[in-house]
Amino acid sequence: MEQGDLGPDRHARHGRHARHGRLGARRRRRVIRGTPPETEEDAGADAPRRLHVYNGGFLTQRRVRRILALAGYRVTLGLPGPGDMVGVWGQSPTARRGEAIAARRDVPILRVEDAFLRSLFPGRARGEPPLGLLLDRRGVHFDGRAPSDLEHLLATHPLDDTALLDRAREGIARMRASHLTKYAAVDPDLDPPAPGYVLVIDQTRGDASLRACGAGRARFREMLAQARDENPGARILIRTHPETAGGHRPGHFGPEDAGDGVALISGPHSPWQLLEGAVAVYTVSSQMGFEAILAGHKPRVFGQPFYAGWGLTLDEDAPPRRARRLTRAQLFAAAMILYPVWYDPYRDRPASFEEALSALEAEARAWREDRRGWVALGMRLWKRAPLQRTFGHERRMIFQDRADRAAERAARTGRRLMVWAGRAAEVPEGALRVEDGFLRSRGLGAELVPPLSLVLDDLGIYYDPARESRLERLISEAAELRPGQRARAEALARELVRRGVTKYNLSGTLPDLPAGRRVLVPGQVEDDASIRLGAGEIRTNLALLEAARSANPDAVILYKPHPDVEAGLRPGAVPEQEARRLADAVLPRADAAALLAQVDEVWTMTSLMGFEALLRGVPVTTTGAPFYAGWGLTRDLGPIPPRRRARVELAGLVHAALIAYPRYIDPVTGRPCPPEVAAERLAEGPLPRPGAANRALAKLQGLFASRAHLWR
Repeated sequence: MEQGDLGPDRHARHGRHARHGRLGARRRRRVIRGTPPETEEDAGADAPRRLHVYNGGFLTQRRVRRILALAGYRVTLGLPGPGDMVGVWGQSPTARRGEAIAARRDVPILRVEDAFLRSLFPGRARGEPPLGLLLDRRGVHFDGRAPSDLEHLLATHPLDDTALLDRAREGIARMRASHLTKYAAVDPDLDPPAPGYVLVIDQTRGDASLRACGAGRARFREMLAQARDENPGARILIRTHPETAGGHRPGHFGPEDAGDGVALISGPHSPWQLLEGAVAVYTVSSQMGFEAILAGHKPRVFGQPFYAGWGLTLDEDAPPRRARRLTRAQLFAAAMILYPVWYDPYRDRPASFEEALSALEAEARAWREDRRGWVALGMRLWKRAPLQRTFGHERRMIFQDRADRAAERAARTGRRLMVWAGRAAEVPEGALRVEDGFLRSRGLGAELVPPLSLVLDDLGIYYDPARESRLERLISEAAELRPGQRARAEALARELVRRGVTKYNLSGTLPDLPAGRRVLVPGQVEDDASIRLGAGEIRTNLALLEAARSANPDAVILYKPHPDVEAGLRPGAVPEQEARRLADAVLPRADAAALLAQVDEVWTMTSLMGFEALLRGVPVTTTGAPFYAGWGLTRDLGPIPPRRRARVELAGLVHAALIAYPRYIDPVTGRPCPPEVAAERLAEGPLPRPGAANRALAKLQGLFASRAHLWR
């Protein structure tokens, strides 16, 4: 919510999912005792401190209660005693009740506010819970009349730790690159205004940060007049607050203020793009002023927000006690890393700033890609429910089996069009191809196990080297990673190896292997699209075995049949006699991760096991052109596209293939999630399994497959 919002009480009345006044007696007793409904355990070994509240929203907002519990506070009612505290929401109207009781009982106050990265939308819009809280014992960050815990941090903390400042710089870079802001439902694909304007930032009327510094409409009109005076002849762009644009709260500017070189912008434009095109920024106390600092501006500030007075702003009225001079990284480190209490919605525990950022990145990406809705073409019946869970959160997907009807429906409704990459005889213009990701499931797609990751490609598809794919472009760009991107990719790769995570994560035994230099030859499905489109001259498992044996006459050749082939679901079986002649050991149902730890080299056409081998430091020879070939990480015998000229480190390949390219869905919460969460679920968490309905749908579609002449 906005600074000084009316707090959980207002959310309870206006949020779509609020349940204020509808708690059953049993649940109400549990809340009063302070036991959060999401779990019965309080965090930490110390007994939680009782936090007495007089705002019903604290009781109905489960996420708020849970974060408080994890921070060591037990929400309760009644009168506080020695050692207790009173909790209030910022400086909302309901805060006066708590302030009066705290004064009478002589107990301290904890002021609670939303963190600076909150959710996709304001709480009033969709009732979304916050991703973190600001818990302040001294004051409240937006009221410059008295110090807050944040001001104390900024004034007294050394803020000189190299690791902390490196985290801050990477955090700024990630927020800019991902277009993240307090309310992250912004669309970077919207064309920003032509650059060269002066940006004036509006806020909602009655905002507590404005009340704290006595700013009303007159102050905003003064700010606009000064922007004109100081930038004669320049275009003025007034940025409307998201809550005003959504019709929830009025702002200070309206259509009557437009004209004569002044325009209002109220669409879901990225603040970072608006700041990039601005030549000057004017604000009273908006958080966008903070983001302006991070974007390289020195904004003109007419109020007393937490970021004013530290040498990074042009201040009209900053508190004189703020005499320290800070860098952008120091300001960010205190405000975003040290001050907030962040929450991990997937694991129900406290989160680091980076974990919270990853969660919001996943949510924002899904909203941006899905907000217009989808028409899906060429989707088997059993796949439709998993696709709906992944891409249908904003608007339910529409499924079509004919290309012409799908294209017409998408054009008529303004939806985007997707097609299953391996099943389309033709792809309508503008359609995105969808396929399974590289961390897929615990079980086979051929056995109808739903995926945890899917990829959308607007250029091609990763297994077809005949044309550039979005993944190929991401890999090329990953030749230059930021240090933080490299560190994240390396950490993810280490976790995958440590946990033994692969694409399908099938358990199996691993027999004693013959001694010697071991060369692993993973079998593939021979009618797989990656073979048809990218295998080169060697196109069968038998031919691959023969090539590996010929090139490595003295090596121990280990052949692992593909699980789909072993199960009799797909073609690609090598006659047993031939397999025994060419391989020293045939390893059916062997655990892929355990096997990769025991071999010295991998020979493959296009198998993903080549990529999984690279993660484990195993040399790889390719005879085809898989997505990971041609970047300097493999020995390539096949026809590699000449456009793959970039030399990429393994971390760059991992970042592109596992972080930037796929989308992940958490099977526990049903929400978009980062790859780290998906990897953890694949290693140890509960995962979806195919049901009888899925199998029936697959058989039913098979009966009618001959009627769908567009699909093969």
